[in-house]
Amino acid sequence: CLATLIIMLVGDTYTLINYVSFINYLCYGVTIMGLIVLRWKKPKIFRPIKVNLLIPITYLAFWAFLLIFSLYSEPIVCGVGLIIILTGVPVFFLGVYWRNKPKCVNRLIESLTCWGQKLCFVVYPQCGGAEEE
Repeated sequence: CLATLIIMLVGDTYTLINYVSFINYLCYGVTIMGLIVLRWKKPKIFRPIKVNLLIPITYLAFWAFLLIFSLYSEPIVCGVGLIIILTGVPVFFLGVYWRNKPKCVNRLIESLTCWGQKLCFVVYPQCGGAEEE
């Protein structure tokens, strides 16, 4: 989010759309790959909608072509898009992977979460703990 705000202030909107488009296409492809892996590794789990595997495999073939073409034609835009994605890695390690955080870090994360929920008008039952209104 911070990187996007900086890019919006410094660059033009067309470049931002290119960065975000590459990120979206990359995430779509990874999601479809996850679908195929789950169908292969856990074939017995319940699925409300089950499609023929030919559809996601065909999608992945076109996706790979478009992604490789994007990397070839605009490597800088794709590189910046990858950097934007990688800015989430430290957030993941600080917020999810690091289990035994000091109490001050937990309080900071909780206050940031509550602030974000209030900013976006999101209601979550555990926000605020003792400060319920």
